[in-house]
Amino acid sequence: MSTVQPLEPGSRYDIRVGISPDAPDEDNFKDEAGSFGYCHSYETSSRYDGPGLRIVIFTSGCLLRCTYCHNPDTWHLKDGTYVSVDHVLRRLGAFAPTIRTLGGGLTISGGEPMVQLAFTRRIFAGAKDMGLHTAIETSGFLGDRADDSYLSVIDHVLLDIKSSDPATYRRVTGRDLAPTLRFAERLASISKPVWVRFTLVPGATDDPANVDGIARFVAPMKNVEWVEVQPFHQMGEFKWKAMGLDYKHFDTQPASRELVNRVIEQFRAAGCQAR
Repeated sequence: MSTVQPLEPGSRYDIRVGISPDAPDEDNFKDEAGSFGYCHSYETSSRYDGPGLRIVIFTSGCLLRCTYCHNPDTWHLKDGTYVSVDHVLRRLGAFAPTIRTLGGGLTISGGEPMVQLAFTRRIFAGAKDMGLHTAIETSGFLGDRADDSYLSVIDHVLLDIKSSDPATYRRVTGRDLAPTLRFAERLASISKPVWVRFTLVPGATDDPANVDGIARFVAPMKNVEWVEVQPFHQMGEFKWKAMGLDYKHFDTQPASRELVNRVIEQFRAAGCQAR
């Protein structure tokens, strides 16, 4: 049985491995009560992960295996810290007055928060009770798991659409594209505010047709407030090395300013608000 520990402050760039070696496998994890869960760390002053100043909780567990992931130490529950939801909410409550004053809120990222559905729902609900704006960062791959009750305690979705081409999506994530598109369409149908995030990886996701496909899919969705182009970087390379993983992007260069501008303009030409 995993040992309950305190939720650690830190950074998404900290490496944390083997903290809960007896944790269940994320592929078969059954999260029914949500009283306990597995987390990587939390940050208290992000202006990147949703509106205003955010506290960001990084949960453990993800079913995608993105070739360019900068946090592979969030893939497995065994690499996370086993914490109680009550402890997380007490820690969150200490920051809530300041976060509210600064017009921010709570974002749960990962990993993939929907791996631990009941656990993250209880955190979101507790944050709402504190008067905090709530956001989730998700690939949408597990969106079919999220019922209306789950979405009701989420104000904003940061949705990663990694490709519009099923073959490209499979190549860079190891999974199917269709669940993400279904989830995006569901969010549009209920007018849930969304920022779409697209990671621009030279040689992997930068094909103009791939970008155009995402742009055409997203442009008609009135709930999508922004498309955010996120240039590939090498800040997670050290984690792949430390964990003995086969990193396919050692030689991939960061996207040039010209490439980033081209992609942003493609989204804007299709009618998206892009940055």
